[in-house]
Amino acid sequence: MPRISPRFVLHTDLGQHHYIANPWSCHGSGEMDQSFRLFYKGVEKCRRLEVRAFTEEQEALVVKSWSSMKKNAGELSLKFFLRIFEIAPSAKKLFSFLRDSDVPPEQNPKLKPHALSVFVMTCESAIQLRKAGRVTVRESNLIDLGATHFKYGVVDEHFEVTKYALLETIKEAVPDMWSPEMKSAWAEAYDQLVAAIKKEMKPPQTS
Repeated sequence: MPRISPRFVLHTDLGQHHYIANPWSCHGSGEMDQSFRLFYKGVEKCRRLEVRAFTEEQEALVVKSWSSMKKNAGELSLKFFLRIFEIAPSAKKLFSFLRDSDVPPEQNPKLKPHALSVFVMTCESAIQLRKAGRVTVRESNLIDLGATHFKYGVVDEHFEVTKYALLETIKEAVPDMWSPEMKSAWAEAYDQLVAAIKKEMKPPQTS
């Protein structure tokens, strides 16, 4: 019988609070928690009914908040990843430099640069989204990102936990700016980045 980790609260754009088990919490089993699957299906159904383009107002909100955050990007990026591990401790197994390490994640010298790279990529993708008309990433490319996520078995539920951690990190970083509109803007930008990565999630081609 797999050991289930404590539940956590996930806030959705519907204004509802969902208490769900961690998607990484079935230790010793490859199965996802059924309650998370049911929740996720509900979220996806709502998304299909409400598809929004990234607007000029949303762009202004992400640019304004990122301008305030980027000077503390190193600290915030570490908080972002530590929040993921707080929600889903076994997510550390997805990272080779954490998997067999006895060092606490916050003291691992390889986590900080990785967290910074991911956080900055996500935020800069958001601020460029409207002008570029598509998802753009720096220091990597979507094909590589897709192949990496495919290799490590990242699934939709993992992206949802990461999204929750990202939004909470930004909310705590800019509390005076935070609003439902800003949350929606960052959520939309993240969703579009994830959609672009998913399109490239396939086995790497061999020559």
